[in-house]
Amino acid sequence: MYYVYMLRCRNNTIYTGITTDVGRRMEQHSGILPDGAKFTRSHSPEKLEAVWSCENRSLASKLEARIKKLRKEQKEQLISENRMDILTGIEIEKYKRELI
Repeated sequence: MYYVYMLRCRNNTIYTGITTDVGRRMEQHSGILPDGAKFTRSHSPEKLEAVWSCENRSLASKLEARIKKLRKEQKEQLISENRMDILTGIEIEKYKRELI
């Protein structure tokens, strides 16, 4: 199982990534474990905002790439309203929003 996640940073930026273990990845971003992303080393992570699961890395990579192309306003809608309809070009039924 792969997960796509959105992480809010202290300066209100939103980082999007993929992982097979959300808990471990959050510890890496927070500096508890090594190997966090370069972006989150300089933009301290504050809150895990959203997580979607899917069956393989290919699907996760497609969703991550599509989210990264969204404008900030659209990312906020995706987080607060789960507006999957703004994610054109992907099969949204293959992703499940997880409770966090």
